[in-house]
Amino acid sequence: MILKPLADRVIIKQIEAEETTKSGIILTSAAQEKPQVFEVIEVGPGGMIDGYEVIMVVKKGDKVITGKYSGTEVKIDEDEMTIVRQSDILAIVE
Repeated sequence: MILKPLADRVIIKQIEAEETTKSGIILTSAAQEKPQVFEVIEVGPGGMIDGYEVIMVVKKGDKVITGKYSGTEVKIDEDEMTIVRQSDILAIVE
């Protein structure tokens, strides 16, 4: 199944947590922190939204940070993704 976001929506997927620390200690899944960094999977076309022109700044493959409780979580073909508005994205990670 393929998702195509509409308007100013962006589909993001959480990046997997690190399994080892910087010093090489292997962490159990319960001890791993969920990262706040997501990868952009798909980007909507933008356009006129509520009377304002929205230009999409993020692109497929970007790493981004969003608000902690932003968006709508969906599960498609065993993949967990989140759909957010571009305005919910706080920063692009370079």
